[in-house]
Amino acid sequence: MKNIFSTDDSKEFVDRISKLKNDSQPLWGKMSVDQMLAHCNVMYEMVYDNIHQKPNSFMRFILKSFIKNKVVNETLYPRNIRTAPQFIISNNCDFELEKARLINYINKTQELGEKEFIGKESLSSGKLNSKEWNNMFAKHLDHHLSQFNV
Repeated sequence: MKNIFSTDDSKEFVDRISKLKNDSQPLWGKMSVDQMLAHCNVMYEMVYDNIHQKPNSFMRFILKSFIKNKVVNETLYPRNIRTAPQFIISNNCDFELEKARLINYINKTQELGEKEFIGKESLSSGKLNSKEWNNMFAKHLDHHLSQFNV
């Protein structure tokens, strides 16, 4: 698993994102490249921006009990896995804006470092350790960048 907190690994993610073009086509799935970038930004918005609603206690219980481990472990996501409703991007997005936002979020995460994420609370999964945060960030990015063959 790549380490999002590592300068080299973060740079590798940024380099892969930089290879995307506004007409890049997915190897699988329905999202366009601009939607994929916006989709990847949602996870970071949930960490840094106060624009997403916290799930109610019942939904948090379900997410923590049945989904959390699949999101934070090191097992890669299969192709065409279903996504949570709050991550679905159905409209067209500004490719360059979403690309720049994602690169900025990756750089910010790397600069803050893993200490910032020790015991940091996730909107949906409660407190996570820095390895869990890393796995969540890194495997999600890798999944979607692989989807677009970069």
